[in-house]
Amino acid sequence: MKKTGVLLLVIALAVACAKVPITGRSQMNLLPESQLMGMSLTAYQDFLKENPAMPATDQRVQMVKRIGDKLAAAATKYCNENGASDRVAGFQWEFNVVEDPTVNAWCMPGGKVVVYTGILPITQDEAGLAVVMGHEIAHAIARHGNERMSQGVAIQGAGIGLSVLLSEKPQWTQDLFLQSYGIGSQLGMLAYSRNHESEADKMGLIFMAMCGYDPRVAPKFWERMSANGGAAPPELLSTHPSDARRIADLEAYMPKALEHYKP
Repeated sequence: MKKTGVLLLVIALAVACAKVPITGRSQMNLLPESQLMGMSLTAYQDFLKENPAMPATDQRVQMVKRIGDKLAAAATKYCNENGASDRVAGFQWEFNVVEDPTVNAWCMPGGKVVVYTGILPITQDEAGLAVVMGHEIAHAIARHGNERMSQGVAIQGAGIGLSVLLSEKPQWTQDLFLQSYGIGSQLGMLAYSRNHESEADKMGLIFMAMCGYDPRVAPKFWERMSANGGAAPPELLSTHPSDARRIADLEAYMPKALEHYKP
């Protein structure tokens, strides 16, 4: 049985090997994205039942939807033109704002985006908010949540499928999903590793630049995030690249992002 399990894992790894758009990093996603999108829709609907979306007449909501539509179009265009159309296949974009002081925003598989009002004083304007939303959309397109969840599923044993886990361990699987995507946690962005964060930073810069937002505002946004924490970095940054490292990496990648910037 052990040999069979190992063989199944090897086959799964070979099949799951893919490259992330823009960065070209090889990644292993063992779980069907279609199943994760189904789970995300349920989790998204459950979240909004407990955290009602703000009305469409609110100017903050209108701003989020305006930015979101631009970013979704840019991300889809980039993927379609660079052999990565599967990354946005089946996405039905939706953008909502919830009244919550938490400094947070997230994007689920399938393009379901939620912005918390607590982050708006730090983003300050449309360009600052585009930094955050582009970053979160990048996480979904890069399938970072799938990577994290795949690691958790792999620990349960080689060859165990998501359907089996949903049947045999529904609560454990649901909790793993929520943790992998940061849904319902204090800070959704904490779900991701430093490598994932750096990758989402780069992808987000490209997407926002394609929309006409100046990517050079991104380092300034992260400076404000750092200052928002006072003497210590905000909790949001605790598992992220340090603010100095992040800003340096953003500056280093800026020439590439500016190639896509059309004011």
